Parts: sequence; structure tokens; C-alpha cells
Amino acid sequence: MGKTKEQHETEILAVIEKNKVMKIQHIFTHYLDLKSAQFYNLELEKSESIKEAINLNKTKAVSYMINKWIASENPTLQISAFKVLCDDDERKKLSMQFMETDNKHEVKQFEIEIIGRKEKNTDEHSI
Repeated sequence: MGKTKEQHETEILAVIEKNKVMKIQHIFTHYLDLKSAQFYNLELEKSESIKEAINLNKTKAVSYMINKWIASENPTLQISAFKVLCDDDERKKLSMQFMETDNKHEVKQFEIEIIGRKEKNTDEHSI
């Protein structure tokens, strides 16, 4: 007899934690007891525990990377960290090409003048 949904869920949670899985698709690289179709048939993608475990790994990874970027001597990484952490006003001040537009979606009338070209006289005969 096969494993229950709960058994799969428990084992998948251990795989997510051990391998720092950050996407559902990556589970199947490490957990070979289920194919992706079986996973979705069991509706394990709806498991709050699995979603929380994946989210936790993502959050830890983002925090780790941002802290590395801040501690780096590389200005590009420091600016990247700032862009992730700052608010919109700070981001605008940092931007080299900030443009604010006001789209009114107005219909405007315009005229087109067609300039014709002179037609050749086809009645003349060549000598």
C-alpha cells in the first residue's frame, strides 16, 4: 500500500527544510516518491505547511543576500540593496531617469495635408 497524503506532506516538508527548496517545482528534484502530477492530484500545492516552509526559505535567502550586498564593498550591490529596501520617494531620488507623466487620454483633432506630386505628361512622344 502507498503512502498517505499526510506522509508525503511530512516527508516533503523535511526535504524543503533540508535542501532549502524555494519553488514547488524544485521539490521533485529531491523528493522522488511522487511525480508532479501525483503531487497536484493530492492537492499538496494547497498545503499551508508546504507554502509556509517554501516562503520561509525564500525570506531567509532574501535576507541573507541583502545583508551580503550591504556589507559588500561593491557599490552596485549596495545600490541594489538600497533599491530593495527603500521607499518610493527614496527610489525616485536615486533614479537617473525619473519621469512623472500625467496621462489624460484626451482625444484631439488634427488635420493632415496631402502634398501631391506632379504627374508626368504621358501624351508626349519620345524622339
